Amino acid sequence: MDKKSSKGRQWLVAMLCAAGFAAASVHAETAPTLTPGTLKVGMQATYPPFEYYDGDKIEGADPELARAIAKQLGSSTAFIDTPLPQLILGLNASRFDVIMSAMYVTPERAAQATPIPYAQTGSAIMVAASTGMKPRTMQDLCGMHLGIVQGTAWVGQLHDVSDHYCQPNGKPPIVVSEFGSTSYVLQAMLSNNVQAGMQVAATAKALADKSGGRVIVTSTDLINPQTIGIFVRKDNKPLHDALIKALDGLKKSGEYDSLLRRYGLKPPPAATAL
Repeated sequence: MDKKSSKGRQWLVAMLCAAGFAAASVHAETAPTLTPGTLKVGMQATYPPFEYYDGDKIEGADPELARAIAKQLGSSTAFIDTPLPQLILGLNASRFDVIMSAMYVTPERAAQATPIPYAQTGSAIMVAASTGMKPRTMQDLCGMHLGIVQGTAWVGQLHDVSDHYCQPNGKPPIVVSEFGSTSYVLQAMLSNNVQAGMQVAATAKALADKSGGRVIVTSTDLINPQTIGIFVRKDNKPLHDALIKALDGLKKSGEYDSLLRRYGLKPPPAATAL
C-alpha cells in the first residue's frame, strides 16, 4: 500500500468514526431545515440510477434514500436540480439543506462541507460499440480522447496516469474533455467526438443497458473504489446529527440494506461504525 493510499484510508476511517460518534449523541429534536418540514436536496439529476428524471419527477437511489430519511425526520422532500460543480457552492449559499448526488467523499470536498458516508461505488469505462475499442483500466486510456462530466473526481486521477504512466512509458497522453452532464458525454461518444467515457459504475451500466447496444462497458473491475456521501453545511451540526440518527433508523429497519442491494451498491468501509 502506498503512503498516499494509506493516508486516504486513515482519513476516511476518521470521518466514519466521527459520524458514528454523532449518531450516539444525537437528541430527538426536529431537524433544522431551511424550510420547516421540508428537506431540500441538491443533486444533478443526470446520473441514472442514482438520480434521473422520469417524466417530470426525479427518481433513483439518492431520491429514494432522501425520501426515506425525510420520513424518519417527519419531513417532505424537495429536489433542486443543480450542475455538479455548483453543488457545494449552492449548499454553502443555503440554496438547499444537503447534497445527495452520488458525490465522492474526498478531503477537498470535506474541507468545504461535512460528509456522511453512506455507500461505496467506483468508476467504469464505456465506449461506443462501433469503435471496437476495449480499454479495461485507466492505463489502457493512454492515447485516447476521454469524455467526463465536469467537476468529477477523476480529472486529477486521469492527468496523474497520463503524466506518470503514459508519457514515461513512451505512450501518448490521455486527452480529457469535460462536459456539463452525462447526456452530453454520451452524445459526444456516439458522435465520435470522444473515444470513451468514464462514469460511476452503476451509471455506466444503466446507460449501456438503455443504449440498445450502442454503448458498452469495457472495464471488467471496479476502478478506484470510492465512498459516496451526503454533504451538509459545516455550520449545521444539528441537521448533520439528525441525518445520522435517521440513517441509523433505516439500518435498524433493514430499509437501508435493501436499497443498497437494489441499486448494486455496498456499504462504505467500516459502515458498522455509523
